[in-house]
Amino acid sequence: QVQLVESGGGLVQPGGSLRLSCVASGFTFSIWTMSWVRQAPGKGLEWLKGISSGGNIITYEDSVKGRFRISRENAKNTVYLQLNNLKPEDTAVYYCVKGGYGASEKGQGIQVTVSS
Repeated sequence: QVQLVESGGGLVQPGGSLRLSCVASGFTFSIWTMSWVRQAPGKGLEWLKGISSGGNIITYEDSVKGRFRISRENAKNTVYLQLNNLKPEDTAVYYCVKGGYGASEKGQGIQVTVSS
C-alpha cells in the first residue's frame, strides 16, 4: 500500500531553515506529481508546492513563494521541501501528498514550529 514518511521537522527560530523529506513507497513514485501541504492549529489544509513527474514546479500558495523550494529525487523515491526564512506563521504540521492539488493520500505529517 502507499506509504509516505516525512522527516526533518522540528523547532527553529524565526529566519531559520529546515529541509523536510518524504520517502514514498508502494507506488511508482517517478510518474506521480507530489505535493506538500500544511495544517496550522485550528486551520484547514493549505496547499504549498507541487512538483510534476518531469520536475515542473507548481506553487499553490503565494505566501511561500521565494521562501519554500520543492524538489525530488526519483532514484530515492523522495520529495523534499526546503523551508527558508521561516516565520512564526509557518508553524504547522507538514504533509507530503501523492498527487496534485486536491489529492488525499498523505503521510502522517511532521511538526514544524517556528519560535524564538
